[in-house]
Amino acid sequence: MTDLLSDDEIESQLPDGWARDGDHITRTYEFDSYLEGVGFAGGAGGLAEEAFHHPTLTIEWCEVTVELTSHEEGGITGKDIDLAERLDELAD
Repeated sequence: MTDLLSDDEIESQLPDGWARDGDHITRTYEFDSYLEGVGFAGGAGGLAEEAFHHPTLTIEWCEVTVELTSHEEGGITGKDIDLAERLDELAD
């Protein structure tokens, strides 16, 4: 089990481009084509499987929105921050 982060911890650790939405963190990535977005979503799925931490992914044309939360803990944990950082690396 992973501990929930405090509001201050979330604010200080939230990667650039990510926003807090209640008990979730979200980011929308924009790509030049639909297939680039789908490719990113596939890569994100691989990272999620490795981390055993599965985000909500929404694909809309050239955008992929990622929503992260730690369901088992009922909020935002270090697992969410870690996966957000890995997704940012994947998108670069």
